Amino acid sequence: MSIGIFKVPAAKNEPVKSYAPGSSERIELKKALADARSKVIEIPQYIGGEEVFSRNKQKVTPPHDHQHLLGYFHEGSASDVTKAINVALDARQKWTSLHWEQRAAIFLKAADLIAGPYRAELNAATMLGQSKNAYQAEIDSACEIIDFLRLNVNFMRDIYEEQPISSDGVWNRMEYRPLEGFVFAITPFNFTAIAGNLPAAPALMGNVVLWKPAFTQVYAANVIMKVFKEAGLPDGVINMILVDGPIAGDVVFKHADFAGIHFTGSTKVFQTIWKTIGENITSYKSFPRIVGETGGKDFVLAHKSADPKALATGLIRGAFEYQGQKCSAASRAYIPSNLWEEVKSLMLADLEEIKMGPVEDFSNFVNAVIDEKSFDKIASYIEGAKDSADTEIIAGGTYNKEKGYFIQPTIIQAFKPDYITLCEEIFGPVLTVYIYEEDNFEQIIPVIDSTSPYALTGAIFANDRYAIQYATDHLVNSAGNFYINDKPTGAVVGQQPFGGARSSGTNDKAGSVLNLLRWVSPRAIKETLVSPKDYKYPFLAED
Repeated sequence: MSIGIFKVPAAKNEPVKSYAPGSSERIELKKALADARSKVIEIPQYIGGEEVFSRNKQKVTPPHDHQHLLGYFHEGSASDVTKAINVALDARQKWTSLHWEQRAAIFLKAADLIAGPYRAELNAATMLGQSKNAYQAEIDSACEIIDFLRLNVNFMRDIYEEQPISSDGVWNRMEYRPLEGFVFAITPFNFTAIAGNLPAAPALMGNVVLWKPAFTQVYAANVIMKVFKEAGLPDGVINMILVDGPIAGDVVFKHADFAGIHFTGSTKVFQTIWKTIGENITSYKSFPRIVGETGGKDFVLAHKSADPKALATGLIRGAFEYQGQKCSAASRAYIPSNLWEEVKSLMLADLEEIKMGPVEDFSNFVNAVIDEKSFDKIASYIEGAKDSADTEIIAGGTYNKEKGYFIQPTIIQAFKPDYITLCEEIFGPVLTVYIYEEDNFEQIIPVIDSTSPYALTGAIFANDRYAIQYATDHLVNSAGNFYINDKPTGAVVGQQPFGGARSSGTNDKAGSVLNLLRWVSPRAIKETLVSPKDYKYPFLAED
């Protein structure tokens, strides 16, 4: 039994390493990259204590060098999903009864393993498997996942400390039980940290989890499972299945013990999942928790008082870091006429300097998009803009997939506020700008609010404080994360809890106590210290 009310290590964010020339971390990372490229690995499913290898092997290749073979992952089947559910439910009783500080210690150890001996390996896997440059990998697959694991322990303790008041003669308590059943975590390709956090957060709160990473992220996901196992996570608590989404969903969403989904991915897929859960609602023991972060069409609004250089830098970084494959990436910008020519000139100058190529060359700012399907989709938007009388290609517009899926950072100027690339999520290095008359600031805001169904991130650049307040107030429902004089990307765990509403998700704020609350089912306990022994109340007495 637990004896003591335990403090946990203080909440603080992991420092970001620089990877400057000659630095020890740069040398170590380059060695890890070379080591990973020198071998071909086999990636299994992890179901309970078993590594499951199938006959259905799928290639893993770097997006920036798709002829190079990193390894194979072993794709699973519906029977593997059923097996994983049974294993998870078998593990549930011991895991839910494990004291909270023991669960905390496992994930704190995982964070330290990533911060230390696994840092270079996990960053290298993310760079090669997802085509991220060294800095983008560092802030993702090192710092952010470390922050999730460490700060979530603090958030968990905050939850457990939240207790009701008690009146005289009564002791009231609140238990924060894990959900009854299993949680299904579906994770995306673009952030290794998200891939690790979506199964880990429910597990920290005492739940058992089926984790289905994106096939294009399994190379780094495999390293995460190695870390969890080395950290002492018991078998069956997190089970990594490599099964096609509809096949897995057909088993999971019909199971009586399905207790919740932790999802990051497309809006369309999440809507389908929600509909399926609704159709099966009478089958479940409990109403499932549905937590999702989905798409974005993230905006940058500039006021006529904005600093042109700060705006240009925010747009270049916000739109083109990690090839625009962030759900928070700057995808549409509204720039006043008095600033446009200067901002355009500054952005074009930056793009002249920016290099594109493989991640192994640390001087490359831009790398490849994730796969051929994504490449073809992005290219179709660019070609559509080339053929339209309503647009002009300001920069980029070229692409090539002969060796890797490379798309030049592209800026489109749209002459209509409802042009398609201002409305639809592209998920690539494409920024569309719309120029409005400098004195029509208030008139452009309703356009921004209504153009897209999403409401994930947004930004205002201005030096006029009245303009900042006006935009903040009138775009209140347009973004779950709103930035003032900064790009709309780069949320830090514990500092800017992340999530949006409308078609961008349930806004349950990963990186905060709010998300962890979704993975518990509270029980209120009232204990009367001295029980009444007469049914009569004083008011019943006669005068």
